[in-house]
Amino acid sequence: MDDYLTEEEQWDRVKAWMKQNLPWLVAGIAIAVAGLLGWRWYEARQERQYAAAAKTYGELVEAFTKNDVAGAVKLTDQLQKDHPGTGYAETAALATARIQLESQQHVQAIERLQRVMGSTKDPELALLTRLRIARVQIDQNKPDDALATLSAATPGAFAPRYAEARGDALLAKGDRAGALQAYREAESAGGTTVDAELLQLKINDLTRS
Repeated sequence: MDDYLTEEEQWDRVKAWMKQNLPWLVAGIAIAVAGLLGWRWYEARQERQYAAAAKTYGELVEAFTKNDVAGAVKLTDQLQKDHPGTGYAETAALATARIQLESQQHVQAIERLQRVMGSTKDPELALLTRLRIARVQIDQNKPDDALATLSAATPGAFAPRYAEARGDALLAKGDRAGALQAYREAESAGGTTVDAELLQLKINDLTRS
């Protein structure tokens, strides 16, 4: 039918269509442009954050090199506050927690490890950090706290290590039967996540006495 319209009539139809639909077209283009600019802003912001985290981490390494523990702790706190969940913050926190443990600052170390566990986006790191917390609690002679920590997560591939730690906690409570059962559970799970020889020594110690 349009073939029989004059050029002027066709142009009138085009103008009518544009009048009706142009606002939607403009809005669609505006949304697309805003999305693109927003994504570029987000990428630039992420790059700035990682650059800042890298700079702070470099200062942290220098502090460790100079045995400036107080300075390292301060920089680690800054990383965990400003850049939580990044590899820089997590690595710094784990290193500082180890130093605090060696200095018998167990409470501070556990708090730091808990922040890593709660902020990391890596599920395996969260599981390993939880396991580390439980082992610190065992060292503190708090086996019940360790058992609660271990039972609060599904260990997945780390099931053997969790079972061994549970055995250590039960043994610390004086529950030799429970400890032996946990050690055997760790042994049957197999894998390379546990020290097989050490685990066997623990089993032998309980079965010989």
